[in-house]
Amino acid sequence: MNTLHRKLFRELWMIRGQVFAIAFIIACGLSTVIMSYNTLASLQQTREQYYQEYGFADLFASLKRAPNSLIARIQQIPGITKAVPRVLAPVRISLENFIEPIQGQLVSLDIQNITKHESLNRIYLREGRMPIARSARKNQRSEVLINEAFAQPHDLHPGDQLSIIINGHEKQLVIAGIALSPEFIYQIAPGSIMPDFSRYGVIWMEHDTLEKAYDMSGAFNDLSIKLAANIEHHAVIEQLDSLLKPYGGLGAYDRELQVSHHFLSEEFKQLDAMGSTFSLIFLSVTILLLNMLVSRIISTQKEIIASLKAFGYSNWAIGFHYSQLILCIVIIGNISGVLSGLYLGKNLALLYMDYYRFPYLDYQLQTEVILYSIAITLIVTLLGTLFSVRKATQLQPAEAMRPEPPQHYRITLIERISFNFGLKAFLSQSTRMILRHFERHPLKAFMSIFGTAFACAIMIVGTFFMDAMEHMLETEFNQSHKEDLTLTMLNPTSYKAIYELRNIPGVLQVEPYRTVAVKMNSGSHSHRTTIHGFAPDNRLHQVLDFKNRPVKIPASGILLPEFLTKKLNVNVGDSITIEVLEEKRLTQQVHIAGVSRQYIGLSGYMNINALNQLLREDSLISGAYLMVDNDTTAGHFKKSILKNIPQIAGVSERKSVIESFYKTVGDFILTYIAFITILSIAIAFGVIYNNARITLAERSRELASLRVMGYTQEETAYIIR
Repeated sequence: MNTLHRKLFRELWMIRGQVFAIAFIIACGLSTVIMSYNTLASLQQTREQYYQEYGFADLFASLKRAPNSLIARIQQIPGITKAVPRVLAPVRISLENFIEPIQGQLVSLDIQNITKHESLNRIYLREGRMPIARSARKNQRSEVLINEAFAQPHDLHPGDQLSIIINGHEKQLVIAGIALSPEFIYQIAPGSIMPDFSRYGVIWMEHDTLEKAYDMSGAFNDLSIKLAANIEHHAVIEQLDSLLKPYGGLGAYDRELQVSHHFLSEEFKQLDAMGSTFSLIFLSVTILLLNMLVSRIISTQKEIIASLKAFGYSNWAIGFHYSQLILCIVIIGNISGVLSGLYLGKNLALLYMDYYRFPYLDYQLQTEVILYSIAITLIVTLLGTLFSVRKATQLQPAEAMRPEPPQHYRITLIERISFNFGLKAFLSQSTRMILRHFERHPLKAFMSIFGTAFACAIMIVGTFFMDAMEHMLETEFNQSHKEDLTLTMLNPTSYKAIYELRNIPGVLQVEPYRTVAVKMNSGSHSHRTTIHGFAPDNRLHQVLDFKNRPVKIPASGILLPEFLTKKLNVNVGDSITIEVLEEKRLTQQVHIAGVSRQYIGLSGYMNINALNQLLREDSLISGAYLMVDNDTTAGHFKKSILKNIPQIAGVSERKSVIESFYKTVGDFILTYIAFITILSIAIAFGVIYNNARITLAERSRELASLRVMGYTQEETAYIIR
């Protein structure tokens, strides 16, 4: 160990507080990057492996009804290697110990081929076994699989029973196993904004049994398709839509628009953005603090630098010495950041597993992410402090031995402005010292303010997320959605159902709605969404403008949310082409009557009569919004509605939706805010502590002189603070 090495370690020990503060900031930034990208890479790897192992389909298509003989023609479309017909059926689920109504989705299961490699959307059994075919079953009750997300909150296991209502008939089922599927990694009910695992479940039933129960013998209403490699999806979708149109095709779509895959992809984008954003913030603050530290050390060690040069040390040796000081701090931060990043990344991935149902987590150490992060941190910090290190190497011995000239003391600009406004009496001597120090060192003051501002900004961003969510819920569920209950019909139903609902005891107000899946086209722009038709005098479910005021539904035309108008590149008064993705597959022109604000979803709004006219239908409804007496909103009331009106597919309560939202995202939000708080504290502590230590080192003689002149400890400390 040579002389410079001993000097290096002694200086590190003398400034250990500042070393710890800067290393802590580096560790926070690096751990955030490693955590984000390690979790992102692991989840992406897990998803791709899961898709490949269990045959996740490339294309999906829903339709009204088509004969099984059509599959042979579908498989002749160039590019399609496998087409699997299925039957999907919406059901209502009843459990003895749960009074709330439960929506469900029945999915047909080809028991004989489900385990074969060429089948699609294969089942992963978490618990139990596969159902026994109807032909080999002695018990009259059908055996089914239920998804894990629904089984856990109800504590369901193989051997337990449940009942469903399908096509208006009640059917008793026995659970054979608990399952997962790549199709339902993110399980959310149709039309919902957040998953509610206790009120929505996916059930897999033997294909023959479901065909009979849903009156689909010899037919199918859903397709899963596997494509050959390097095939253009759009060409296949066009041919498939053309083939399915006579059978009530609702429009084929690729996996990018599949609900579960889409939500996962959006989450991956957020993880990527978090890693890149925080890396830039922490690198900026780190360079700022290291520059301040190295500049202070060099300014106080001019005589030492002169002595070293007089003894023959070269400029390169002195520059490398101060670079080693920077490297030691960065290495300490890197080691801490890598260890904490790996720990946090594994726990974050496990947290995601509570919302995204993977059968396993393929968490892999992303060595390239760690190496790139460390290399970038080292290179950027060295380049960022190059000016300060270069300043030490350029000092001439004679110049370095010369003491610093005294500061030129004069009234600063801030003081002059204060005096002009008559504030001289309010500026103590200590305050004027502080103001003069700021004005004489503007760059240092700006850098300190800049670093502290970053800490405040990160904290504001963290709390803003919570405030934005509160505002969104307040707007959507208190100002826009005023209904107590939302009823969804199995199929579009006659308007007469409204009169039947109004006669139910406890119902105070009923408003119908009509929903239809469409594809909106404007030139080269298009978007798949839904149109909601509301009653002209609607009061329970209202559309809001940009000032959160109710918008009257126009007698003709359509209201579009602002974001959708930008996506379609249209304005009020323009016309768009509406391609209906249900039943007759009509194509109509509709003019845009207005623009609305919508926080959740991107749906269009029309008068229900105008929408039915657009669809060339009679007065049909898809459901109804209900306001009920406070004493009748209990679960047994909702169950009585379901029992008395078989065509109702499900009932959702506004209060339950809000509670489910907070329950689902509550833990994640608390974890996110806690993490953001730690990061902001790290930056604020590092900036303020280093600034205080540097100020104390630079002005130690001045402060000592003030104490000799009679200033108290509090008055002297006030200048530092």
